[in-house]
Amino acid sequence: MSGPSESESGKVGTPELFDKVVNLTKRRGFVYPSAEIYGGFRSTYDYGPIGVLLLRNVKDAWWRSMVQLREDVVGLDASILSPPQIWEASGHLANFTDPLVDCTNCNTRHRLDKLDDPEVCPNCGTRGSFTEPREFNLMFKTQAGPVQDAGAVAYLRPETAQGMFINFKNVIDTTRVRPPFGIAQVGKSFRNEITPGNFVFRTREFEQMEMEFFVHPDEAQQWYEYWCAERYQWYLDHGMPEEQLRLRPHDDDELSHYSSGTSDVEFLFPWGWDELEGIANRGNYDLTQHAAHSGEKLEWYDQAANERWVPHVIEPAAGATRTAMAFLMAAYDEEEVKGETRVVLRLHHRIAPYKVAVLPLSKKAELADPARALAQQLRGSFMTDYDETQSIGRRYRRQDELGTPYCITFDFDSLEDHAVTVRERDSMEQERIPLADVASYLRERMI
Repeated sequence: MSGPSESESGKVGTPELFDKVVNLTKRRGFVYPSAEIYGGFRSTYDYGPIGVLLLRNVKDAWWRSMVQLREDVVGLDASILSPPQIWEASGHLANFTDPLVDCTNCNTRHRLDKLDDPEVCPNCGTRGSFTEPREFNLMFKTQAGPVQDAGAVAYLRPETAQGMFINFKNVIDTTRVRPPFGIAQVGKSFRNEITPGNFVFRTREFEQMEMEFFVHPDEAQQWYEYWCAERYQWYLDHGMPEEQLRLRPHDDDELSHYSSGTSDVEFLFPWGWDELEGIANRGNYDLTQHAAHSGEKLEWYDQAANERWVPHVIEPAAGATRTAMAFLMAAYDEEEVKGETRVVLRLHHRIAPYKVAVLPLSKKAELADPARALAQQLRGSFMTDYDETQSIGRRYRRQDELGTPYCITFDFDSLEDHAVTVRERDSMEQERIPLADVASYLRERMI
C-alpha cells in the first residue's frame, strides 16, 4: 500500500497544477475567499454553488461506505460547543498545543515543528532570529451565556471524536449495538492554526469525517489492520490514482501517548506527500479518561461471559475539506482536442457536483421547453444542470470543467425521433438514446 517516491510521479513538484486548480475553483464557483468584499478573512473559505455539491458528495460517499452499507456502525451529530471538562479529560487543555516561535527580524510567526531548518526563518532567511519556543493551545475559547466568568467558559470543538466517546453509554443504552461496533460523525471542527495554508488544506475551520470503532481489547490489532486496508481502498474506489496514494505507518516517535499504532492515508499533493486521513489504535484511553472525570461507567457488560471490560477504540479520522481538494487535484487534466486545450475534471461519478447536464441545441421554446421538462424529470434521481447559453461546444467545455459525467443534447431531430444525444465526459463519445430510456441509461452507469 505504499506509494511511489516523489521522484517517480509526474505530478509532484508542480506548483502550476496547484495554481490551475485554485484558479478553476474560483472561476467555476467551487470555492471563494471568505468575506472577500471586505478584503477577506485569512484562512477561511466559502464553498460556492459547485463546491458545496462537491463537498456534500465527498461526505455522502463517506457516510454511504461507513454507515449506510454497514450494520455495525451508527451515526451521531454532537454539539460543536462543549464545556471545559470534556477537554480536560481528553487532555486537550494540557496537551493540544503547537510550539510557536517569532522571527525578531521580520515579525512572522511559525510552528517550530514544521520548519525545514529550526534556525532559519523561511520568510526572510535570517538565521538565529527566532524567539524561545512557547506552547500555543489550538482550541478556540468562548463564553456561553450572558455572564462572562469562569463558569461560562466554553470551547469550539477541535475534533468531532470526543462527542462520540461521551455518548458511548447513550448509544449502547438506546440501540441494539454490541462490540464490535462504530459511531460515525461528520461535522465542523475548529483549530486556531498558527500557520494555515495551502488553500483549503489547512484552515482554522474545517469539516471532519470520523468514526470510533469499539472492540474487545484482544481484537484491537486485527481491527486496526482491517480499517487501515478498508480506508485506503475507499480512496481508490472513488477515483484516486494509486500512484498518488500511500498508507504510511507512524514511526514510534510520532505516536500519541495513547496510540499503539497509527497509519496515515497520504496523497501526493503538488507540495509533496500530506495526510488525508489517520487510522489510530487508541486503546481504551478515551473511555477510561471520561469515566474517571465524569464518574460514569463507560464499559461493556458481556452477559454471556459475565464479564465487564472497557472497549479499545480504532479511529479512522479524515478531513472532508482536504479530501475534496485532493479529489480535485487528482481529477484535473488537460488535453488537446482539435487544436484547443480541453480542461476536464475526471471525477468519480459519486464525487462529481452534477451528474448530468441537459443542453438544448437552441434557446427557442420548441427545444428549450421539452429540454427543461427532461431536466426536471432527471432531477428526481440525479443532480442535474441545465444550460442553454453559448455554443454547444462551449457548453461541453464548461461541463467538462465542472466534472459532469454526462451531457444530454436535445436537438431538432429529438422532436421527430424522440431521442437525445448522450455525451460521456472522459471519452467524449456520443450515443443516441430514446428519451424514454435516458433515466435508466444513466442509472445503470451511476447508481
